Amino acid sequence: MFRVWGRIFKNNHLIKDTVCIIEDESMKRTHKVFSALEQICETLDLSNPIWLEKNITEFKRIGRTRFYSDSFIESIEFDYLDFYIIEE
Repeated sequence: MFRVWGRIFKNNHLIKDTVCIIEDESMKRTHKVFSALEQICETLDLSNPIWLEKNITEFKRIGRTRFYSDSFIESIEFDYLDFYIIEE
């Protein structure tokens, strides 16, 4: 089972959160990550963020990253989206 937690923060307060569960063991980890991000953004009614180099490096290192306003094409009304692997 692959579980990812998506959380929206504004002024250091949790505004919304959701957990995405992917049970398809045939998918590669990269596909699971992109699928989870897409599902989380759909649930939280957000456009999909762009993976910048800092996001990729951070995610590879610790399995977690934050998407700030520079990762979104549209303007956002929060500070960042926290994307965090709970379980692999």
